[in-house]
Amino acid sequence: MANLAETYGCMVFDDRKMKTYLDPEVYESLRRTIREGKKLDPSVSERVADAMKNWAVENGATHFTHWFQPMNDVTAEKHDSFLEIDPEGTAILSFSGRNLMMGEPDASSFPSGGLRQTFEARGYTIWDASSYAFIKGKTLYIPTAFCSYTGEALDKKTPLLRSMEALNREALRILRLFGNEKAKQVRATVGAEQEYFLIDKKTFYKRRDLVYTGRTLFGACAPKGQEMGDHYFGVIKPRVAAFMEELNEELWKLGIPAKTEHNENAPSQHELACIYDTANVATDNNQLVMEMMQKIAESHGLICLLNEKPFAHVNGSGKHNNWSLATDTGVNLLSPGNTPSLNAQFLLFLVAVIAAVDEYQDLLRISVATASNDNRLGANEAPPAVISMFLGEELTAILEAMDSGEDYCGRHEKTIKLGVDLLPKLPRDTTDRNRTSPFAFTGNKFEFRMVGSRSSIADSNIVINSAVAHVLRKFADHLESVSDFDSALHDLIRDTFRKHKRIVFNGNGYDDQWIKEAVEVRGLSNYPTTPDALSHLLDPKNVELMTSERIYSESELKSRREIYLDTYVKTVEIEARTMERMVLKDILPAILSFSGEVLAEAEKKAAFSAALPMQYERETVEELAKVADILTKKVHTLSGAVEQVDADPDVQSRAFRIRDSILPLMKELRSAADRAEERIPRHLWPFPTYGDLFNSVQ
Repeated sequence: MANLAETYGCMVFDDRKMKTYLDPEVYESLRRTIREGKKLDPSVSERVADAMKNWAVENGATHFTHWFQPMNDVTAEKHDSFLEIDPEGTAILSFSGRNLMMGEPDASSFPSGGLRQTFEARGYTIWDASSYAFIKGKTLYIPTAFCSYTGEALDKKTPLLRSMEALNREALRILRLFGNEKAKQVRATVGAEQEYFLIDKKTFYKRRDLVYTGRTLFGACAPKGQEMGDHYFGVIKPRVAAFMEELNEELWKLGIPAKTEHNENAPSQHELACIYDTANVATDNNQLVMEMMQKIAESHGLICLLNEKPFAHVNGSGKHNNWSLATDTGVNLLSPGNTPSLNAQFLLFLVAVIAAVDEYQDLLRISVATASNDNRLGANEAPPAVISMFLGEELTAILEAMDSGEDYCGRHEKTIKLGVDLLPKLPRDTTDRNRTSPFAFTGNKFEFRMVGSRSSIADSNIVINSAVAHVLRKFADHLESVSDFDSALHDLIRDTFRKHKRIVFNGNGYDDQWIKEAVEVRGLSNYPTTPDALSHLLDPKNVELMTSERIYSESELKSRREIYLDTYVKTVEIEARTMERMVLKDILPAILSFSGEVLAEAEKKAAFSAALPMQYERETVEELAKVADILTKKVHTLSGAVEQVDADPDVQSRAFRIRDSILPLMKELRSAADRAEERIPRHLWPFPTYGDLFNSVQ
């Protein structure tokens, strides 16, 4: 690989390229659009488009595409070449300002939740100038928003940008109250940690469930999983290291700041973390990270699994969403500094987040609600479905002191003493880490740990941005009207914490007693499944938040509820149908084959001597006969239950039927099949076991 500094961003039309390819006045106009969110002057779009095309063609591009993020957690693209034919029949290269600014993809074939009908096909993509264009392969990719002919958002980028504007508007009002006139913009910044599994490609294609659903629907425990903790931060295998090396290089070319890589806790599990960027750029980058992971893995004979729970009995994969606030002058508004007790501005933003999370805890749960993530949440690998916040002992003590009216005396500087003179004394952070907390303060940011590994981070950041903006708007309305700012500020911080401190919990989120306390004593919500959560999306307070901050219209919210419920139903139905086929075509034949072998051996024994013991043969055949009977009955029951779900016209009713009838049947089928796997020899079991999968990459 070439010099990293030279490689980084070489395939991105970033600030360096803009300065080179644009006239100074055009460059400044575009920079104002990116830096301050100003509208792009239409008169400069032609020159920007021409410069972008020239740069792209010089780097081997022949096509361009408007790259957007429909409501299915993946990206979409339609490629057009730069080729045009002039009246004389001569081939020319053309890319107009209109080509850059807007495209017209079919809007009826993407999920719309009723916003678009099949006969209403027109939609628009609109250039997002705040996210740099880039080259992938021989195509210039232009990040865009996606909306319908009538203006409804059909994507995840548009509401994310709306939420960022709302947060910027209200945060600036707060900063002005503190006398800050220099900051022109407040940005939500995000750093995503992406977890994933790597398994051998040939082994993958021997598992029908992995191919169709991305997760194993059957599988008995391997003799060794993650019990010894020897995979976490362990030595990276050469084949995986080669994959990581190529992945880093390709991400760096695209200007994606891949920073940290390591083995995760479960066997074959790994993690990649990127440096912070603005929320919309970080979202774009994470979509590219997932795409490049899957593409590059295949070139190394591997498959990258992004399902939240590809294997039972070991940890699943999440995506930790590290969220913070920063001004365009470089100030982190969630950094407490050396004396957090005196930092009133920090404390105001802190309690704003506390209030936002408490008031809209249901929306946060909804933002991560998927069928596959339901399989992960609540196990000893991910936060529980109950939302709470971890602040750490010192910040909690500061706010408790304000609540009680007592002075906070602070603490003496604490250091970590390791008992070895050679090693230096280390200053101890203000907060510990709490891996069981769904929403934890970690020094100058909040880590939202509930996001699923294959989900877009847009949904969660839309909720966080919108909820915090809504609270800040109420704060600003109040503080702008008072005569004694300092006194009113103190009271506002105290009263907000007093009202919302039920959401703060610094203990063990896995403790059953905590869940009971959270729900029965504190009154926090507990929505263990996706249907439970989505039934609250259209609660009046949630509609009021999203419509008043102009994030979603009510019809856009309704469409998302419809899409998410429908996705949940289809996801589980695909899994159920896959289980049916595996039982009928693979598992039952394997049981019959082995039972036949055992009976044949028994006959040989009997023919040789009636006195030979046959306890093993009898027990094995009887056990497998019971399992086969259970599988046969349950698979037919499951098939009928799926047909009943399909016949229900109401999508919410279908989702609850899935939860109450389909998932329990699938669990029973799996239990029976896994019993069979433990009895049937390797040469007859029809697909690779967990042990095979975990050790497939050497």
